[in-house]
Amino acid sequence: MAINKPRVIKDYNKLDKELQQQIKLLYADGFADHLIHFFDKDGIKVTVLPFETEDKYYMLRMTENEAVAIVEDDDDFDEDGFLKSEVKQEYEDKFAEMDNIVDAEEDDSFDDEYDDDFDEDDSEAADDDE
Repeated sequence: MAINKPRVIKDYNKLDKELQQQIKLLYADGFADHLIHFFDKDGIKVTVLPFETEDKYYMLRMTENEAVAIVEDDDDFDEDGFLKSEVKQEYEDKFAEMDNIVDAEEDDSFDDEYDDDFDEDDSEAADDDE
């Protein structure tokens, strides 16, 4: 992970649709099993889904129940919680030339870092440049 990347804690539902699609492609088997937990500077347990692009390092706030509900309510996922094959193919084609998604499974720095370096970003307009 590049040290100079902006780091942002944000809610999944406040991301633009294109970023949500990239996240679905990366986590095609659902989100709940990929959540990480850490304690913030106030000692409060935080649960997030890590997601890194070429430009930013996101920690997407969600509980395990929210992670399951997001997938259950999303028509892009099947009843077993997997990204539908036709949707996966569509997203793979759409983002094939993008080299900005870092595979969280391969990047163990997600487990080692926490909120002191992250900016809270709840504004809906904050990522208009994405």
